[in-house]
Amino acid sequence: MIKVYNTDIDTNIMEEVHEIKKGCWINMTNPTEEEIKFICSELTIQEDFIRYSLDYEEKARIDYEEDDDTVLFIIDVPIKEKEQEREIYTTMPIGIIVVRDDFVITVSLKELELIEDFALGKVKGFATYKKSRFILQVMYRTSSNYLTSLKLINKETELAEYTLKKSMNNEEILKLLDLEKSLVYITTSLRANEAVMERTVKIKNIKLYEDDEDILEDAIIENKQAIEMSKIYTDVLNSSMDAYSSVISNNLNETMKLLTSITIIISIPTLIASLWGMNVEVPFEITKYGFWVLCAIAVIVTAVTIILLNKKGLLGGKNVSRK
Repeated sequence: MIKVYNTDIDTNIMEEVHEIKKGCWINMTNPTEEEIKFICSELTIQEDFIRYSLDYEEKARIDYEEDDDTVLFIIDVPIKEKEQEREIYTTMPIGIIVVRDDFVITVSLKELELIEDFALGKVKGFATYKKSRFILQVMYRTSSNYLTSLKLINKETELAEYTLKKSMNNEEILKLLDLEKSLVYITTSLRANEAVMERTVKIKNIKLYEDDEDILEDAIIENKQAIEMSKIYTDVLNSSMDAYSSVISNNLNETMKLLTSITIIISIPTLIASLWGMNVEVPFEITKYGFWVLCAIAVIVTAVTIILLNKKGLLGGKNVSRK
């Protein structure tokens, strides 16, 4: 899908247009082969620049072609998508192509709220003919979106931990694993974006004015803050996962000890009954109250065993240290 927007220099009003002219912004969302060839033919640019932006695994970077004075910016933006019926936070590339200071093109695989805000005029100071500022505004809002995503991840982590404190279940543990994976994706993308932002200043093809430099500086600060937040949340989540692993292992050990103790307790009456059930001479076999004597012995031995096991903390009680 292709949409073309243009800001009138006199009125400074942006609207969607149906023709490509100098100073316009071309937004391409999951374009077809025909649309890619059409844009490349109209603007005389390489198809690779558009195809790079449509590669889901493409890393954030800057590329430029000196022959036709075209610069490609690829940055990673945060998104939320489903993976095996579970939602995770991840990133995807978006390409911004500046063509001879005449056109600016954005290319993405999916419709993004980030780009939609520009198209709806929600971004203050945005104009299609201010190409350098457009790139920096996208970088700044991308960094802000990362901070928002990190805060949401932190809230979901706290909710999962609160649920796990009440009841250990696989769903919440898998949720924490997904959040841990999300933080890895986000941290990697943030560091790649940081390199792109720092290199933007050195690109000769991009003219930066005083206000533009302020936006870039703010974008770099926001990005660094997001990197620090992601590092903190990753460390906290890793510590929590280790703690829950220890708790689960400890609970399993306690359960095994309890089951072993119960097995020992149950085996005592069975052992006594087996011994006196043999076809040999045994004590109390001719006694009138022999059966009840054996029952009493079984009860006493079982009771003593229970008391000893309980003192050892093998029946769910606290371990008692020997003095």
